[in-house]
Amino acid sequence: MAQNIAEKFLTDSAVKSFDQAHRDIINVNIDKYNVAFEGGKSKFLDLDNSKKKANLIKWKVMENLDRYLLDFESNFTRRGGNVIWANDAEEAQREIARIIDLHQAKSVIKSKSMVTEEIELNSFLEENGIQTVESDLGEFIIQLLGQKPYHFVTPAMHLSLEEIAKVFHEKFDTPLDATAEQLTMTARELLREKYKTADIGISGANFLVSETGSIAITENEGNARLTTTFPKIHIAVAGIEKIIPNMQDLDLFWPLLATHGTGQNLTVYNTILSGPRQTNESDGPEEMYVILLDNGRTNLLAQKEQRQGLYCIRCGSCLNVCPVYQNIGGHTYGTTYQGPIGSLISPHLQGMKEFNHLSHASSLCGKCTEVCPVGIDIQTMLLLNRKDAVDQNLVSTAEKQTWKGFTYAIQRRKLIDMFGGKFKNFFIRLFFKKNWGTKRELPPIAKKSFSKQWKEQEKLK
Repeated sequence: MAQNIAEKFLTDSAVKSFDQAHRDIINVNIDKYNVAFEGGKSKFLDLDNSKKKANLIKWKVMENLDRYLLDFESNFTRRGGNVIWANDAEEAQREIARIIDLHQAKSVIKSKSMVTEEIELNSFLEENGIQTVESDLGEFIIQLLGQKPYHFVTPAMHLSLEEIAKVFHEKFDTPLDATAEQLTMTARELLREKYKTADIGISGANFLVSETGSIAITENEGNARLTTTFPKIHIAVAGIEKIIPNMQDLDLFWPLLATHGTGQNLTVYNTILSGPRQTNESDGPEEMYVILLDNGRTNLLAQKEQRQGLYCIRCGSCLNVCPVYQNIGGHTYGTTYQGPIGSLISPHLQGMKEFNHLSHASSLCGKCTEVCPVGIDIQTMLLLNRKDAVDQNLVSTAEKQTWKGFTYAIQRRKLIDMFGGKFKNFFIRLFFKKNWGTKRELPPIAKKSFSKQWKEQEKLK
């Protein structure tokens, strides 16, 4: 019998968490991030205040999302752009296929975009005979390997230099001992021609500016700028939660994203696009489309508490501090969005029944909430997800009966104290050893209960 999603998650987690080579690579990369992040955040005069301000802006947006989206559409179309609303991934795919067919396009160049990963755009275009090339170096590498992104910001974080060199050797006949600089130059040479010959450029958007009808893109390689400038047609795909009210808000959100994403004060390339090329402009696409994607986001918006998940700016900082992510890696989650924030939003975007197990993939240590640049209370939201799963009757009968029995017993102190430590240890090992994991020993229960020990101590006094 085929494994369901939750069972596969547990199986893959058990394998990956004991893969020492994998953990070594991840630890090295996250250690580099931690050093950079400490330096980056020191540039903020009052980081906590910046987080509170960002949280308030995002709260305001979610409470008035319909108005901000309509304002964006109005301002963007006024400059000759086209806005398309897509309810789900299939509708977004169809609309992109329609645009490609309209312009008789044969090739597509893409910049890094998590939302296009979410709608599985690459595989869709490939099935329809459209050549698609990822222009971000990390995305380009995992495209060569046929993999999914491992991390929001660094999609090839899990690969060593030797592994990447091997892929380039097999695909492009570069030396097996090529340096990182040599591999980068090879990719650059290959991609330059793709920018010039691609019929359509597809990007994501880090932010949508409602006031001006603009999309804002932040990057370090310049590939997004080339992707959105060289081809005659530009399609931007963005989740509806990417809206911010006005241009001044970028003064807050761009540094927050840069610092929490890579430890930089500001990323190298920051681009604002407000439509296709105007008559007084020398470059840019002839036509520009923005696809506003729902794909379950309104389900999350309907949750009074968990809608905080829509505040996320995809910096990836919660992944970098999460002990679960650090041990099991990004691919294990089986979702586009991994780590703590992925565990929060995926059950609402992809189905609580299929993905409620991710809400338990957390130690609830609170580091994700502590580091979040927009103040999402992630661990509390994960607890609310667990509650929702129970309320929707999505937990097993055995689990419900176990907690029912525990609740009954824990409220009756005398009943618990009737049994000594020896019997309790036997009972727990008999019924709950598997729940604790095959690699861990259950902690022994004291021979005497706390209340008995307390009473004995009181008598001695």
